[in-house]
Amino acid sequence: MIRFNFDSPVDRRGSGCMKWDEDPSVDLPLWVADMDFPACPAVRDALAQRLSHGVFGYAMPDDAFYDSIIRWHARRHGVEYQRRWMITVPGIVPAISAILRAMTSPGDGVLTLSPVYNCFYSSIRNLGCRAEESCLQRDGDTFRIDFQDLERRAAKPDVKVLLLCSPHNPSGRVWSAEELQMIADICQRNNVFVVADEIHCELTMTGHRFVPYASLGSEHMAHACICTSASKAFNIAGLQNAQIIVPDDSLRRRIDRAVNIHEVCDVNPFGITATTAAYDGGEEWLDALCLYIWNNYLAAKEFIDSQMPMLRVCQLQGTYLMWVDVSSVTKDVEDFCDRLRREQHLWLAAGSHYGTGGEGFVRINLATQRDNIIRALQRLRTFINPHA
Repeated sequence: MIRFNFDSPVDRRGSGCMKWDEDPSVDLPLWVADMDFPACPAVRDALAQRLSHGVFGYAMPDDAFYDSIIRWHARRHGVEYQRRWMITVPGIVPAISAILRAMTSPGDGVLTLSPVYNCFYSSIRNLGCRAEESCLQRDGDTFRIDFQDLERRAAKPDVKVLLLCSPHNPSGRVWSAEELQMIADICQRNNVFVVADEIHCELTMTGHRFVPYASLGSEHMAHACICTSASKAFNIAGLQNAQIIVPDDSLRRRIDRAVNIHEVCDVNPFGITATTAAYDGGEEWLDALCLYIWNNYLAAKEFIDSQMPMLRVCQLQGTYLMWVDVSSVTKDVEDFCDRLRREQHLWLAAGSHYGTGGEGFVRINLATQRDNIIRALQRLRTFINPHA
């Protein structure tokens, strides 16, 4: 008996869905990081019960909400968070913007490991800062950090913050404990504050284990904060709920002040309900989801390796976003993706959107029904080699 059927198609058109309704001409949108699966039963049941109450005024997180987060991270990841460390916000991107306001001044440098989540760059620009990019280095079918370059950039007097994506979007890397320790040591030596965006932490693939930044210990967490949310793993981003975790009292007050300046301190009552339900009752569903995504990756990789060997699929360790090197077939990845969208009605994300290190790559969202993945790759094959 199939406990959760991720193959069952869901018609999302006409629902005000960014992924499917942004461009009606596209019938295979695999660009934005949004899953095509209904939320887990525990979340849907809890939301139905909350809906039946009928009153949806201003909301505040309750004990059950905080307890669910603390229990989940202790059980799943072995880290002990405290309720007083948490600032609840509508999302990770507003959180990062508020943190940058608190920890930087206009003109300061913000360090990234490029390519990286594109909204990091918009947050940096919006605060009047500049992106200091340390490009990841290709290592076969995966990537490694150039720690010498990272240290050189961290040592610049105006570099104040590192935005660390962990697991890493879009490369699919899950950083090891050793890599995180080296990052932390470099940042501590150079007085660089670390913002660990761990929104993809539940989405680790077979053979890999997520290592929380907080596991490095209180010494490093005195110069860092964590951004986390159930939204990515449980497909509830539209319900707007995330947490900033800041153990240091002084830093937390500073960041909380910036959150209020940005007016992002109010949260959605349905987000509170959904987060609590996901962490309390969604673990079995999540494990099944990760296995399904892993098998989507294996199917996609097999198709590309056999049908489009000129492309190179990068190893997927975490996230549901496959990073593919298409540099052998195009010198302009934005034009490549634009034409693919127009001619094949297939929307992939151009790697150039993710910073200097993304040139020559496309990002493919694997969190959809497997039939969609295969149809998308068939169109990609036709686009690359129309006469085959």
